[in-house]
Amino acid sequence: MEKERKKILVVDDEPTVLEAVKAALETAHYEVAVAFNGRDGLQMAIGQQPDLILLDVMMPKMDGFQLLSCLKNDERTKRIPVVMLTAKGESESIYLSQQLRAADFLMKPFAVGELLDVVCRYIVKK
Repeated sequence: MEKERKKILVVDDEPTVLEAVKAALETAHYEVAVAFNGRDGLQMAIGQQPDLILLDVMMPKMDGFQLLSCLKNDERTKRIPVVMLTAKGESESIYLSQQLRAADFLMKPFAVGELLDVVCRYIVKK
């Protein structure tokens, strides 16, 4: 009997980042869903109930902070850990992520090992 794979939703508007993150996570045996903007990410999070969300800050339609706020204020998604992915290094972004109850923060560019370490902090494989 095959173990159920943990599902991770990656929300980022940069196709190269999405593909790299998706490839790394699939190699580590996670099920991966992707969304290219915050609005699609919100719908997917509600519909799919992933085990973890990796969320870019800078996106069109709805930025990562707006999406994080929606996720944390919705009964259906508020318990899903969210790791913010951003190239912005200002302490203001980190502070805002913490205020909005992000689980963690990962600075772009990051190594695959860093990504997997952060994912493993919030997802325990069965």
